[in-house]
Formats: sequence, structure tokens, C-alpha cells
Amino acid sequence: MTIDQTLKQAIAHHQAGELQDAERLYRAILQIEPNHQDANNNLGVLAVQMQQPAASLSYFKTALKANTNQWKYWLNYIDALIQTSQNDIARQMLELGRQQGLQGDEIAALAMRLEGNAPVAEQTNAQYQYTTKESLPISQAVLQSSKKKFKSTRTKADKSAKKSARHKGKNPSPQQINALMALLTEGRYAEAVTLAQILTVRFPLHEFGWKVLGALFQQMGRSADALIPMQKSVALSPGDAEAYSNLSLTLKDLSRLDEAEICCRLALEIKPDYAEAHLNLGNTLGDMGRLEEAKASYQRALQIKPDYVKAHRNLGVTLQNMFRLDEAEASYRQALEIKPDDEDTFGNLLFVLNYHPDKSGEEIFEVYREYDVKFGLPYRSEWRPHNNRETQSRLKVGYVSPDFKKHPVRHFLEPLLAHHDKNALEIYAYAELAREDEVTARYKHYVDQWIPTIGLSDAALAERIRADGIDILVDLAGHTANNRLGVFARKPAPVSLSWLGYGYTTGLTAIDYFLCDEAIVPADSEGLFSEKPWRLETPCFFYRPAEDMGEVNPLPAMSVGYVTFGCLSRGVRINHRVIRVWSELLKRVEGAKLVIDSKDFRETHSQDILAEKFAAHGISRAQLQIGYHSPPWDILRGMDIGLDCFPHNSGTTLIESLYMGVPFVTLAGRPSVGRLGSCVLQGVGHPEWIAESEDDYVAKAVELASDLTRLSSIRSTLRNQIEEDPLRDEVGFVRKVEEAYRRMWKIWCETGDKT
Repeated sequence: MTIDQTLKQAIAHHQAGELQDAERLYRAILQIEPNHQDANNNLGVLAVQMQQPAASLSYFKTALKANTNQWKYWLNYIDALIQTSQNDIARQMLELGRQQGLQGDEIAALAMRLEGNAPVAEQTNAQYQYTTKESLPISQAVLQSSKKKFKSTRTKADKSAKKSARHKGKNPSPQQINALMALLTEGRYAEAVTLAQILTVRFPLHEFGWKVLGALFQQMGRSADALIPMQKSVALSPGDAEAYSNLSLTLKDLSRLDEAEICCRLALEIKPDYAEAHLNLGNTLGDMGRLEEAKASYQRALQIKPDYVKAHRNLGVTLQNMFRLDEAEASYRQALEIKPDDEDTFGNLLFVLNYHPDKSGEEIFEVYREYDVKFGLPYRSEWRPHNNRETQSRLKVGYVSPDFKKHPVRHFLEPLLAHHDKNALEIYAYAELAREDEVTARYKHYVDQWIPTIGLSDAALAERIRADGIDILVDLAGHTANNRLGVFARKPAPVSLSWLGYGYTTGLTAIDYFLCDEAIVPADSEGLFSEKPWRLETPCFFYRPAEDMGEVNPLPAMSVGYVTFGCLSRGVRINHRVIRVWSELLKRVEGAKLVIDSKDFRETHSQDILAEKFAAHGISRAQLQIGYHSPPWDILRGMDIGLDCFPHNSGTTLIESLYMGVPFVTLAGRPSVGRLGSCVLQGVGHPEWIAESEDDYVAKAVELASDLTRLSSIRSTLRNQIEEDPLRDEVGFVRKVEEAYRRMWKIWCETGDKT
């Protein structure tokens, strides 16, 4: 074929959703003509469609260099720069484009995105900007930032939709609709996406293909890709409440919350008793911090649909965020009465129990046993033998995580992957990522094999892992969001373990080991874990500081004349026991103030709730500074002493406090769940700050606050001390982990079990 013929065939594959075939042909063109503008542009589009915007940049740049008069090349390149957070370069390119004569709605939309205030309107999306003789339809703006403009646009869209409906031959056949619905029913989502894309190309004025395509992308975590199909669905069916409600989901996931709220309320204008729209409104309001309103939306959904499991579950989350843990637990249990096999709800129940201040380790672990009975043990009948038992072979190690991105776990995981001995280990990353970023690009560089898992069922992913021949499979998420514990329940690898992301047992007896140390899992507490604890020397992790933390400053108390205590923990850890102890501490240290700073307190409502709890113990609002700042480095510079929560200790913020020269006091309470504080302090050589009781906690904090000269000395030397501690020995820690992997593997080779 000629280059033109090859390009035409590649575009046909592209339009049909046959992306691998399209990519192969585009690359064949570049073998002959490396600077071919259309092939480069379309390969860039493919990269964006496959959630790899960073990989698209070189292609878009080459296309633009080849032809600066092609507006779509400018739009695609700038769009990809924005997606990869390279906003300064994007602004420069936008200005250059304007100098070349670029103007219009698309350019205005890009400019608004760069300023962070784009309304719900058509935005450049590379998925629909590739070169073709008959370009895929680009949706028109259907929403504006005000309700009045929105309704006006809806009226025009309604007329357009009615007009298009009169065209014969513009609707998909019943057979095509049934075929797509069958694929959805059978869970064949990749094939369903392809067929839905074909329908949007062949029948661009019919809402069915757009609606299904948007819903599929949304379900697969590809919200950016879902936006345009969702907008088209609304434009073509302006009287459809479901279309508005679905669009609100996408907007919420893209953090465009004001517009998501508008869509929900428009859906409810059309259909006031639409429980799903009330649910989506509650989700949006919850993300906005408007918890009381969110609670009311969920309650309204439940009035309409009393057995609505998602509404019960999300009401539980909201109550949890309002620090009402008993009520949250009740909501989760009510959802499970309706649907006992709802794994998401059960995970939420486990989460809230972990943080409950009045539950014993034994009570909590009993519910984890129930989890295994319901969601783990049933898959034992599917387990199959693993045959590789070569003790000296190069081990294949697979890491499963939704957090291969800019997430706190990177401070612990990146150094591990960066320092692995590739001669001894072959590293696989199974990434449950809806969106990649600059940290993702670094992770890809560290591993031998990168496998995206979005859209793969647990059974399919387990088969993939088995086919890859993984020897040791590592869970890095526990019961946090987007975990793949259902994969581990199927035992796809001979040896499996859980580490880092959750801090407690998974409950699955299918997982062999829990990587820990003596501080996190003290002696005689092994019975509170479903896995066999595998103890490393304390600490059982290491830490790479953020690049922008800055230097340690002098002790604030020396200049302001009073001691400032502080905590950066999420609100769920700040329970009635913690508030009572902290209140007593503020009374004991004259003039002391307390800073509580985390995302859970970004809204005044949550700040007021917490302040009222302290007021009940005689602490005035003037003694409290409650809010949210990110990054928190300047907040830490204003603290003298950190206060850890209990019985579930804080996480990464404890290490960040120490690295900024702020010592903290922790309570080594419940011998199972959430003992990270003791682990950190033992790891840096300061066990004297670990309390054994609430009275001891107050006494230790008072002692630190009573000697400002000593406290100032601690502040000036703590960072240097940490740099010398095992907590910062990246290479040494990695060797310990690799030795543990090798010993686990040797045990399995010799015995076939974890004993």
C-alpha cells in the first residue's frame, strides 16, 4: 500500500476502536516517513486514549513542527501539556499559537483550563481531533456555568435532536443495540467500547452509542474520555434525567464540582424522585465538604428507594467524615443486610472499625474473619497448582497497586522499585490507574513490565498474573480504594504478601505473609492477623522526603512565647479519647495552642464540629487553629511538638513531622491495628516518646513542652539524625526486603506453604 492508503486503513481501525491495529499502521508510516504529520498526530491521540498523555508529547510536537498551520496540532499538543501538568510550557505554546492566528472557542477553553476555572463546556480532547477524511463529530457546548444559559442551550439542543430524529437511516438497528447490550451483560467491556465507538461514528445523531460509550469510560475510570460522550448524550436527549445525572458523575471525577451540582439539580428538575440523581448530588456535595447537605441527599434517596445499597453505604461514609463512627457502622451494616455480598460496603465497614476508639483488636479481627468467609474462602476451589520450584532462579515479583502516581505511598515505594537488583528480580507492576502523571512515568522506568489493569475483572487479572509466571505477588493497597484483593483471593502466584498501603491484615487467608516489624505486630499478637507476620528489623519501611520541604526553622516557641502542639491527621482518627487527652494537655501547658490541619477540615462546618467537641472539655476556639493547607511544610514550621492520634496512629505525616524537626508523642495501644507511631519512633531511636497509657501520653508531652532549650536542640538535630538512621537507608532496606522474598520463596519451594 501507499502511505495514503496505509493512513486511510489506520484511520479506519482507529475509528472502529481497533487501536492496536491502528498503532501498527501508523508506526509503519513513520518507518518510511518519520516526520509524517498525520501519523505522528494520530499516534499522539492513541497515547492519550490509552491514558499515557506524557507519551503523546513527542508525536504532537513532531506533527506541529511539520505543519504549524494545522490548528488541531496546536490544540492537541497544548491539551497534552495541560494533562501532564506542564502548564508553563502550555501557556507559552498557547501564546505562540495566538501569534499564529489561533482563535475561537477551543482556544478560549484551553486558556480557561490553564487558569483552573473552565466551565462545563466543550473542551479540546485529543481523542476526537485526529486526522480523517470524515472527522468524528465533536460535541457542542451543552452546559454553561449558570442555570439560565444552560436551559437556553438545552432548548436549542432539544430542537436539534428533534430535527435529527426525522432523518431516516440515522438510528442504530435493534440488532446493533441488542449486540451492544449483550456485551455489557457478559462483562466484555473492551469489545463493548469498540462497538459503541462504531455506533457513534455511524449514527452520530443518535444518543444511544454516546450514552453507552460515556458510561463505559466512566466505569473504566477514564473520566476524561467519558466527558465528550456524556455531553453528546445530553445534547441529543435533553429531556433525559439519566443523561444529566451520568454527566454529573464524570464532572465530579474531574473535580468540576460546581458544574456537577448543576447537572444533578437539572436531572432532579426533570425527575424529582430520581434516587440515583439524589445519590450523585450527595456524592458531589460530600466532595465539596457540604456534609449536612450530602447527608440529606442520601436520606432523600433512601426515602425513594429504601433498599438502595449505594445510598446506605455513602451515607455511612458521610457520617464517618462527620466523626459519627457508630452511625457510620450502622449504615454499613444496614447495606450489608440488603446485599450481604457487597464487597465495597464490607471494605468500608472494616475501615471504620479500624479507627473505632472503643473496639478491641479481637472484636475487629472477628469481622475480618467474616470477610474471608464471604469473599476469600469461596475461591479456594479455583486454586490451581504452581509448578515452578527453582530456588535459585531469577524471581518474578509483581506489585499490585492503584497508587503508582503522585500519592503519599511514593515516598516509600519509589525507593524500593528504584533500587531493586534487576539481576535477581524481574519486576512487574499491575497498575489500577485511571489517570497517569509524572510520578507514573518514573514508576514505569523502574519496572521491567508495566501492566494496566483498569477494566480487567479479578478473574481476568488473576489469569494474567498466572500467565506471567509471577513467583511473589505483593499487595500494596489492603482495603483502601480500588484495591484488587479479589485477585489475591484466587491465589494466582505461589507466594503472596501484603505491605505498606493499609497497615493491618487483609483478612484473606489466601495471602501468605504480612510484612511488618516487632513494633507494628508485637509478640503474641499474631492471632490478630490472617497472614503470617514476617518481621523485618524495625522500621519495616524507609522514607524518601518530598523535594520541596525546605529547611528546618528555629523553634517557634522561642519567639512567640507559647508552645504550639499540632497534628496533621485525618478527622476519623480524632476521636473522643484523643480530644479528652489533648484537652487535658492544653490545660496543663499554660498558654499552649493546638493546630489541627488536614483535608477533612477544609470547610468551616467540619471545623465547627471539631471545635464544639473541644469546647465540651473547656477548650476555647482561641486555643485552636483548625484548617487545611497543602503542602503542610509551613504549618509544620509553626509547630513545636506533634501529637499522634490513637488507638489508630497517623501515617506519613508522622515522618514528615520528624523530618521538619518536630518531635511527636504517640500511644502504643491496641496490639494490632494502627501502631505506626511506635514503629517510626523506635526506627529513629526515640522510644522515650512512646507512651503506654493516656496519662503517660500527657506526661511525656508536658515534659517536652517544659524544657524549651532541650526542645530547641531536638529541633536543630532531628533531621540530621534521621538521615543517619535506617529510616533513610534505601539500599540497605531494599536488600532486606529482597532477602525476605528469597527466604519466602525458598520456604515455598521446600514445603509448598508458609510455615
